[in-house]
Amino acid sequence: MENRCLVMGILNATPDSFSDGGKYLDFQAGLNRGLEMFQEGCDIVDIGGQSTRPGADLVPTDVELARVGDLVAELSKHGRVSIDTTNPVVAMRAIEYGASLINDVSATLYELAGSWGVGWVAMHSRGTPKTMSSMTDYKNLVEEVKGFLTQKVDQAVGCGVTEVYIDPGIGFAKTPDQNVEILSKIHEFVATGYPVLIGASRKSFLGTLAQWPQGEPSNPPGDLSARDEASLGVACWCISQGVSVVRVHNVAQAVAAVALGGVVPG
Repeated sequence: MENRCLVMGILNATPDSFSDGGKYLDFQAGLNRGLEMFQEGCDIVDIGGQSTRPGADLVPTDVELARVGDLVAELSKHGRVSIDTTNPVVAMRAIEYGASLINDVSATLYELAGSWGVGWVAMHSRGTPKTMSSMTDYKNLVEEVKGFLTQKVDQAVGCGVTEVYIDPGIGFAKTPDQNVEILSKIHEFVATGYPVLIGASRKSFLGTLAQWPQGEPSNPPGDLSARDEASLGVACWCISQGVSVVRVHNVAQAVAAVALGGVVPG
């Protein structure tokens, strides 16, 4: 039996996310994009109201909830929705509104996931958005990240979570070279037996990885879609290595990649 790699579409209901901040802050714009992603074949729409880009400021709970609540409630009528948050109050309310997966940058909300009977993504990071760029010192990058994630998932399973994913946290407390190292050894994360989620879409290290001869293509402010080709290349690599979920901005490209070869041995 084979299991298709899933496509998770990114919906940032924020003014300051690194790629599309402000584009979907308006409810109707966010709703339209979410529906469009489902129409394009997206398996999960991942809704976030708190930017996790380097240097981002934390927002109050009521602000984050106001950004995501109506979107979760409406889009969950049309397909599977995850909530991208580290705030337990926001996560709980989103579940009440219809979210069935917590995408947890902090890797701390497993007890909540277990008590509410929803899925949980454990991501590796260090520090906060303000400090993580300076916290990239590892003795053995892959082993430390893998060990952290497997420990967290073991704790989650002990709390009754039955659907878990591990995310090595591309771009979170990691240099461009460290991101590449993780991607080159992604099979080691797959070999843990836990489903692996990768979110590399449009991240800055792709400019270095793509080696554009005249520098990274320019875009209007806040538009990083020129990185989509490099993002697709990384997604294809991850799919070929057995990753279970790719988290992307350009859903149509990723869905096509999965259709052409995104089969995860099961």
